[in-house]
Amino acid sequence: MLELRNVSYQTDDGKEILRNVSLQIDDRFVAVTGPNGSGKSTLAKLIAGIYTPRAGQILLDGEDITGLSITERAKRGVSFAFQQPVRFKGITVKDLISIASGKKISVSEACAYLSEVGLCAKNYINREMDGSLSGGELKRIEIAMINARGTKLSVFDEPEAGIDLWSFNNLIQVFRSMYERTRGTILIISHQERILDIADKIIVISGGEIAAYGSKNDILPELLNVQAGCRFTKEVKA
Repeated sequence: MLELRNVSYQTDDGKEILRNVSLQIDDRFVAVTGPNGSGKSTLAKLIAGIYTPRAGQILLDGEDITGLSITERAKRGVSFAFQQPVRFKGITVKDLISIASGKKISVSEACAYLSEVGLCAKNYINREMDGSLSGGELKRIEIAMINARGTKLSVFDEPEAGIDLWSFNNLIQVFRSMYERTRGTILIISHQERILDIADKIIVISGGEIAAYGSKNDILPELLNVQAGCRFTKEVKA
């Protein structure tokens, strides 16, 4: 279980991004949504260890991981997929998937992970993770890597960004199969209704605070009724 206790975060110039966020997350699929600039990606990076909170605690299965680095959290079973994936010049796609899985895997195993995210494996398995790959291709390869890792907590920051419609529909099935293999929690930052619709719980963040947190059946209808351009406020109840 992931737990956040009164977590706050400010930038170096004093801008407050998140304020007293407290959550307990132990469901299969949890989606985080809210207006642009509300603190969603910051929350994901705090959980992954990219940022360190200015106040509060983050616990994983009862262990305080607040001060642990992204590498140390990865060793404890936390995976993070960036909104803009990182390029690794000189490393092939197969090598990266093998590194992610923590073991030497066969070409057929690596190809299976690529096929799941809608990539023709024979065209990508020996490609380098460099500027020759588009943002959408990098995104799908990164999702394949997270799938290969199979950790207890997988965090995705807008996984649908740059992905075509066919791959997006396939992505939903990737998340389902990932859960069946790991039985861990998948936390997804997203605005997409189709992703919100598979969530067990939905967290709505607005103005750096939790505006709503509850089951999909309680939260999603309210979200869909909000007019374009309106913001969630703390009057929305979980």
